[in-house]
Amino acid sequence: MSDSRRPLPHDFHPPVPEFTVTSDDFRADGVLPDLHVHALGNTSPQLRWSGAPEGTKSYAVTCFDPDAPTGSGFWHWSVFDIPAAVTELPQGAGSGDFKGLPAGAVHARNDYGTRDFGGAAPPPGDGPHRYVFTVYAVDQEKLGPDADTSPAAVGFNLRFHTLGRAQVIAEYEVRP
Repeated sequence: MSDSRRPLPHDFHPPVPEFTVTSDDFRADGVLPDLHVHALGNTSPQLRWSGAPEGTKSYAVTCFDPDAPTGSGFWHWSVFDIPAAVTELPQGAGSGDFKGLPAGAVHARNDYGTRDFGGAAPPPGDGPHRYVFTVYAVDQEKLGPDADTSPAAVGFNLRFHTLGRAQVIAEYEVRP
């Protein structure tokens, strides 16, 4: 769904093989349901992936809004060190209680400053924003950063350790 709006975060990374990610909670290029909006439910969506490249030792999952009026986008979710045997996160896995995450997974801070999923919150009248959910196949079990790391620093590490990438995008808009 790349278009004339701001580029996606991995548009600046070297190309890697693609694999598949889907969600039972929304359709690709559809509207993000209210459940995943910050003020209306703030619940991370269910995500399932398949077809990761051979050699995958862990996964990372992010949610990024490239259309946020910040000059640098907005990171809504950043979790990494998901074991390679895990190919699905249930709805709500991004909650701050870590109940839906597999053992060993690490939640980094999002741009809200919390270690969880922070739902969509575009300014009223700013038009539709894209919410890019990306699953990264990683070449090592532990990416390296800790939970205090910013999403940008997590992305820096992913730049050098990504074997493959899958993305699904939904939009959300608050009308004036």
